[in-house]
Formats: sequence, C-alpha cells, structure tokens
Amino acid sequence: MADDKKFTPFVSADSNMKEFTVRALLIGLILAVVLGAANAYLGLKAGMTIAATYPAAVIGMAVLRFFRGTILEENFTRTVGSIGESVAAGAIFTLPAFYIAGVWSGEEFSSMSSYLTASLILITGGTLGVLFVALLRRVMVEDKELPFPESVAAAEIHKTGQSGSGGSKYLFTAMIVGAVVKIAGDLRLFATEWTAFFKTGSASFANGRALEGGFMVGGPTISPAYLGVGYIIGPKLSALNFSGSVMAWGLMVPMLLMMLGSSFVASLPVNEGLDVATSTDAWLNAANVVWKEIVRIIAIGGMLVAACYTLYRMRSSLGTGLKRSVKDLKRATQGTGESVERTEKDLKTSWILIGICISAVLTFIITYFIFQTSVLVAIVASTLMIVLAFFFAAVSGYLVGIIGSSNNPISGLTLTALVVTALILVAFGVDSDNGGVAAVLGIAAIVCVAAAVGGEMFQDLKAGHILGGTPWKMQIGDIIGVIISGFVMFGVLIILNQGDINMGLQQGYEGGFGSKNLSAPQAGLMATLSQGIVGGQMAWALIIAGMVLGFAFILMGIKSPMLIFVGMYLPFSTVFAIFVGGLIKGILDLYIARKNYNAGQLATVENTGVLLASGMIAGEALMGLVVAIFAMFNIFFSDMLSISNPLYLIGLIIVAIIGYFLVTLPIKKANSLKK
Repeated sequence: MADDKKFTPFVSADSNMKEFTVRALLIGLILAVVLGAANAYLGLKAGMTIAATYPAAVIGMAVLRFFRGTILEENFTRTVGSIGESVAAGAIFTLPAFYIAGVWSGEEFSSMSSYLTASLILITGGTLGVLFVALLRRVMVEDKELPFPESVAAAEIHKTGQSGSGGSKYLFTAMIVGAVVKIAGDLRLFATEWTAFFKTGSASFANGRALEGGFMVGGPTISPAYLGVGYIIGPKLSALNFSGSVMAWGLMVPMLLMMLGSSFVASLPVNEGLDVATSTDAWLNAANVVWKEIVRIIAIGGMLVAACYTLYRMRSSLGTGLKRSVKDLKRATQGTGESVERTEKDLKTSWILIGICISAVLTFIITYFIFQTSVLVAIVASTLMIVLAFFFAAVSGYLVGIIGSSNNPISGLTLTALVVTALILVAFGVDSDNGGVAAVLGIAAIVCVAAAVGGEMFQDLKAGHILGGTPWKMQIGDIIGVIISGFVMFGVLIILNQGDINMGLQQGYEGGFGSKNLSAPQAGLMATLSQGIVGGQMAWALIIAGMVLGFAFILMGIKSPMLIFVGMYLPFSTVFAIFVGGLIKGILDLYIARKNYNAGQLATVENTGVLLASGMIAGEALMGLVVAIFAMFNIFFSDMLSISNPLYLIGLIIVAIIGYFLVTLPIKKANSLKK
C-alpha cells in the first residue's frame, strides 16, 4: 500500500455483498461471550489472556460456511466475536480488586446491585472505547507507518478460507481434548497436582540458636489450558516466567521460613495438634502462608516497576501516540462535505459526541450515587475518565498498529490510569471512608475496558479495511457485542468466585479471588495500590523491596521483568505447567530449525500450533465454568466417583500425550504442503 490511491480492498467499495446480517451478528455475539468467558477464566488463573481474533476468525468461517456466508459476514462475525476478549481483559484486571480490597464482600460481590454496577462500568468503558475508535479510525488505519501485523494476518486467514483450507477441525478437536481432560481431573480420575515438603535439618549458631527449614517441591498442574498458554508464549518467555517461581519457592520462601523458625510454623492456626518437628504438612502450610503474605506482596512491588519500565521502553511510541491523538481528533471532527464511499463510512460524529457525553453522565452516577463520593469528586472523576479513556484508547490503538493486540500493555496503561486517578482524587479529599477506593477502582476499570476495546477495535477495523468491510456496521456490531459481553462477563466472575469459595470450603483452602486457584495477579496489584494510596494500607517495606528487585532486574538487562514477577505471584504448579508448554514449543522449534521448510510451511506450523493451543485453552475454560456453576450449588465433581487416592502419574502421561500431538500435528500439516 505504497499509495492510498492505489489501494483497493479485497471486496470493492461498490459491492452490495451481505455483511451485517442477523446470522453473522448472532454467531459473533455467541463467540464474544464464549471467548470472553474463556479469557476471563484463563486470566484469573494464569494472569494472561490470549488474542481472540484468530479463534473467532476460524470458528466464524467454519459456521458461516455451512450457511454459505460471505467473506464480509465472516469479517463482521470475527469483529463482534473478538470484542468479548477485550471486555473480559478489562473485567479481570480490575473488578476482582473490589473483592480483594474489601469494597465488596463475598455476598455483596454476588449481589444484584454489584452485578448492575459492574455491568454498567464494563458497558460504559467498552462503548467509550468504540466511540473514540470511530473518531480516529480513518487516520489510524490509513497510516502507512503502522503495519498492524495481526490485522494483516487475520485478513489473510479470511482470504485463505475462501479456498476451503481452514483449520477449524484442529481448533474444535483441541477444545474437546481440553474439556475432557478438565472434567476427568475434576472427577479425580487422576491427580491434577502434587506437592511435598522436604526438611533440610537444622543449623546451630554460636549463640545456641538452632534454625530449621526446608523446601517445597511439586509438579506441574495437569492443565491443557496452562500448556496452551506456555506453547503460545514460547520457550523463552515461559522460562522467564518460571524463573520467578523458582526464585520465590527456591530462594525466598526457604530463607524466610528459616528466619521465622519453627515457633512461627507451630503458631499457625491450621497447624494446631501437629508435631512441627515431624509434620511436613505443618511446614508445607507455613510455606504457603509465607508465599502468600510476604513473597506475593514483594512481587506486587516488582510488577509496579515492571509496568512502568514497559511503558518507559515504549516512551517514543507512547509520546507519538499522545501527540497524534490530539491532532487526529481535530482532523476527524472536521467535516469535508464530500460523499464518502461505503468502505470509509464511520458513525456520525454528532452521535459519537452524544455517546461520550452519556458516558460521562453514567460515570458521574456511578461515582456519586453508587460509590457515594462528593459532587466535586464525581465531576472530577467523570472529567478525568473521559480524558484518560481518550488518550489511552488512542495510545492503545497506536501500539496495536505497531506490535499487535497480543503484546498490547493494557495492564500497564491501566496501572498508570489508576495511580493518576488515585493521586488526583486524594488531592480532592477522598479517602477510604468516603468511597475513595471504590471510585479509583471504578475509574480505572472504565479506562481499562476503553483501552482494551480500543486496541482490539483498531485491529479489527484495519482487517476490515483490507477486506472491504463497512466501518460503521462493524462499529455498531462491536457496541452490541460490548453491551452483551458487559452484562455476561461479571456473571462469569461471580460464578468463578463463588464456585472457588465453595470448593475452598470443601477442600480446606480460602477460596475466592486471590486464592491459589484464582490468583488474579493484576487485580491484586490494583487492589493493593488503591488501598495504599487512598487508604494508607500499603505494606511499604515489602512493596519497596519488590521495587528494588525490579530495578535490579532492569539493570541486568532483562527485557520482560513483568513475567518474572507474575511467576513469583502465581502458584508454583501453575507456572510449572506453563513452562512445560513452552518446552513443548521449544522442542517443535528445534525440529523445525533442522528442516528446510519454506515460508508457507513455517506459517502452517505456527498457525496449526496456535489453533491447537487456543482450542485446549477454550475447551478447559468452558468446562471450568460448568464445574464452577455446579460448585455454586455445592455439587462437586470430585465427590461423584469417590476415588480416594488418584494417581498423579496418569496426569503426567496425559501431558506427554498432549505434548506429542502438539509437536507432530503441526509438522504433519506442514509436510502435507510439500510438492
């Protein structure tokens, strides 16, 4: 596209091809809910989400092919279907923080009032993101300096699909595998986890004091979803993630346990009646307490520095994006009075501005009437929300244009919005007693969803620009998708939270967001920062220690310190499973490196592997939601077969089988392309 005049879309502008149809919309909405729910599940457990663009494209093509749908219907379905992942990302990064920070208790979190408040936050932020994108679409998607790599790839999937060479069978088969393994684990046909504690004896000092200690060891969680995550991020990043867990459990926890001593181990309530000198259960419980109450707080401090470092590394792009956002807004709102082709028609500017004003009013209502701040604070919060949402949606779109939505630092942008909001609202007199924490989290949530939706929407509009889609139809479709996803997504969070609380009561751990099964690392960070800035409840010594460690990693030249601290924050077995997935991808990479594959075969290997991994993630996530729904009503799959001692070895064999097919199927597909 060297010259705008020479560019012609795949479907010409004067075409009357079907696009915004009822079937395309319904399929897209179903995908938005399903893929959004899957990402919510994955993000709360593993702290990561996967891009929904490719699964939405493949599934949409497969279903619409049955109805003889057009390529523009496929594009429309993918656009609507992928928006749910963005709403889910905004939801999981912020809304669980209301629970973790104590703003909403367990029962209150599941109440109708919280559901309506959260849904209003998600819909306001998502709609605002779409509206800002509609203002800036043309100047962004037609910019020759923005390559939009994932948009081009998505468009190519649709073009290739016209020849009937789709990968839907890999995706659907992997979904079945993920679901079956998940339900088998919950039925206790095999053990999904294994942990043990090894004491290393005692050390005597000159003053007569003896210190005891040891190490917690364990295996990877038997989880197709975690394997899929590791496979997608690859061996290098998964190893970096695992290094944080090794540091936490191999260095920090043993060191702190030895310093705290056996008296600390014996003092824990759940250890009453256990002989600390001989019971490994008491020491294993103490190790988990130390990790949760000390090491994870240190990790939060490190994540704070890592997020700032990520934004600093992107300072040139961010600065350019901020400057462009103001200039582009001026250009976008200047009417030319010329007739516009179908492929260049956006929503009317007047309707966009009305929608933005309505969003500001809704933010005022949330802040003043629901979180019960003062009128001044509510006005400041509404104004601040509009400004931050606009800039971050524009910056998010710019970054997606450079690096794609999979690498978009939404959590870092949200963190920046939260800190700025907290500092400004504190300056206007808010504190934890007058809705300050809730107001800060609410504004951050709206901005987060706006930025996430903005980035995804720019990506989809660029793909639509290449294929010849109609922008205003895609924008209307995404607004509908945002509204439906907004109403559904908090329900998903309620199900997962309450289900884990009930499972915790049955299995003897403290369930809910922040637990070993629903770590929600980004939300934990948001809760800690909002409480610390607004309520003065931050454990500064541990936070600062984590920040210093983050600076040390930066000085070492580590490019992604955030992954290390996320590895420290997540349970060891979770990170280990992600690492195993990365190793599987590493084995495939080593094999491919020794083969003389052409560019088409290499792309086939990559695409097939991503579809398999994405399918396993979606399959386990959807079955996990089913299990959580049953758990809400105190129906537990683990009680159905009454298997007392399931074997972990069976789970490891399943992992090996999954790994075998993750390596061999992409290779088989690539070999089939040889002449």
